[in-house]
Amino acid sequence: MIKIRQYDEVVRFDLAHTLPGGWQYWTAAYLVDGMLVDTGCAYSAPELAQMLVGKPLARILNTHSHEDHIGANDLLQAQRGGLEICAHPLALQVLTDPRRAQPLHPYRRLFWGWPKPSQGHAIADGLMIETDHHRFHVIYTPGHSVDHLCLYEPEQGWLFTGDLFVGGKDRALRAGCDIWQIIASLKCVVNLPATRLFPGSAQIRDKPRREIQAKIHYLEDLGDRILQLHYKGWAIQAIVRKVCGGPMWVEFVTLGHFSRQNLVLSYLGMDIDP
Repeated sequence: MIKIRQYDEVVRFDLAHTLPGGWQYWTAAYLVDGMLVDTGCAYSAPELAQMLVGKPLARILNTHSHEDHIGANDLLQAQRGGLEICAHPLALQVLTDPRRAQPLHPYRRLFWGWPKPSQGHAIADGLMIETDHHRFHVIYTPGHSVDHLCLYEPEQGWLFTGDLFVGGKDRALRAGCDIWQIIASLKCVVNLPATRLFPGSAQIRDKPRREIQAKIHYLEDLGDRILQLHYKGWAIQAIVRKVCGGPMWVEFVTLGHFSRQNLVLSYLGMDIDP
């Protein structure tokens, strides 16, 4: 399923695979001045490609290599005659061989499916990507993944955050994420004079600085509470229940790959098996 919305020059594609019972998990891709920021999941790739027929497309930029952001890479690259795909250097191995480099848990295969291989071009922190009418700053923002990037267009104040910022008050964390890196990366973008924030899912924000500041404060306060209890000798599960509340449906659906315990362990600097 796909929904299309226009925000000035930016076209947002909301993409989802409909599961039995009508349940959907949405992710977003953005088309701006001939550049597509992320491509959704493999299940929605044919529909996205159809929606892009007749539209100028010079390159794809992947904010990171998770399967719900690279799913249409291969199809669009094939259809557009070797379309350039840009990503962080650490993402290229996943793009080239997704099945070997990024094995998927059952829920990820169900929600988003296996991406097919595509060929990427490495871009680094501080690089400027030029389109016909705009210039985008590449900002390295690890934490959600080791290869995560954000894009910032200073003249328009556009900030594309991928999965670094999607809003909400986190009570759980995906295995493989680093909460302290997430906080540090949020601090890298909070003071940008952005006027509109385009996240990898959830709603677009028109007051980015206020929203990001609130997220930083929430995550730091949460970390302080967890660390204080840990220093007092509390057990991990007791901290989980005290700070993160009761069980969440996502923990059952993901078989613990996305959980409250992962969040607590990440704050404590303990390894989480991705």
